[in-house]
Amino acid sequence: MFWLFTGLAMALTVLTVLPLWRHEAWWVRGQDFPRLQYAVVAVALGAAGWSLLDRSEWRTWAVLGLCLACLIWQLWWIVPYTRLYKKEVRDAVAPNPDDSLRILGVNVLMPNRRADDLLAIVRNARPDVIIAVETDLWWQQRLDVLERDYPHTMKCPLDNLYGMLVYSRLPLQDGAVQYLVEPDIPSMHAMLVLRSGRRVRLHCVHPKPPSPTESPDSVARDAELIALAKSVAESEIDLPVVVAGDLNDVAWSATTRLFRKISGLLDPRVGRGMFNSFHADIPFLRWPLDHFFHSAHFAAVSVRRLEHFGSDHFPILIEIALVPGVAAIQEALEPDADDEKWAADNARQGDVSGADVHTPR
Repeated sequence: MFWLFTGLAMALTVLTVLPLWRHEAWWVRGQDFPRLQYAVVAVALGAAGWSLLDRSEWRTWAVLGLCLACLIWQLWWIVPYTRLYKKEVRDAVAPNPDDSLRILGVNVLMPNRRADDLLAIVRNARPDVIIAVETDLWWQQRLDVLERDYPHTMKCPLDNLYGMLVYSRLPLQDGAVQYLVEPDIPSMHAMLVLRSGRRVRLHCVHPKPPSPTESPDSVARDAELIALAKSVAESEIDLPVVVAGDLNDVAWSATTRLFRKISGLLDPRVGRGMFNSFHADIPFLRWPLDHFFHSAHFAAVSVRRLEHFGSDHFPILIEIALVPGVAAIQEALEPDADDEKWAADNARQGDVSGADVHTPR
């Protein structure tokens, strides 16, 4: 019995510390995803060990200590995405509707055919902008009915699971579709004009995940995100910024945290909840893959996960608003020298830089 618990505790410890190794292989980076599940395993294993092992032996306490250490480490990463943590983005109080922005982000799951259900969600949610990824020509043909209310569009339907469609009530200016790292993985960049006339830089991304079926490592994903982060940080134009999309990375990973540090953007989920968007069909295997980051110009009105419509992702709806003076009281994460070096290494491996990202003007 003791050796069984020892083996399980050692395996959990290895999986817990593996992401500290900054290797890009999928089986390393993938351990960032199930931190919540590993925390649950640590609690269950510790509770079972407490009940079944001989607590008069020091080695029992060693096993229990490993479980506790794993739990504490995983909680360090995931607790910020609960209401136990201080909100990174302030609540918007009585926001100006003309300075508000409501965005619906959704991964449709390309083989899914429940387009009518998604259109019903759009009608109920009434977003200003819809960002739909994993969209092919079939999905574009079904979603183009939105153009009656969303006349401003950017479209790149693809049959490789990385198509992207953007529909907007608000004007989109100086838009561009780019293939920053891989020739078949698009991103979209445009200037969004709010009802007040104020302009917002909008970047929509959907990089490949590190997985045995998609990409053997995270090099391309990490490079694209770092190039975008550097583009935001190095821009000479002091305009509000929104980055949205299925990043194929979890909110609490070291690489997403690096993106936040380098870009200086805020995460409205911090202190509000996880908003786990994937996997919609497997409740015990869910994590936050669909993201919205924004500059400190914005305060948060709401963040919501919407209903299931047949995809393996839930739609996520966010509403944010430009609030005078809020940028001065909101603090982003700050990179240190090690973060800067790691970011530079990622960009170099992907042969991409912030200068390569289209900056809408």
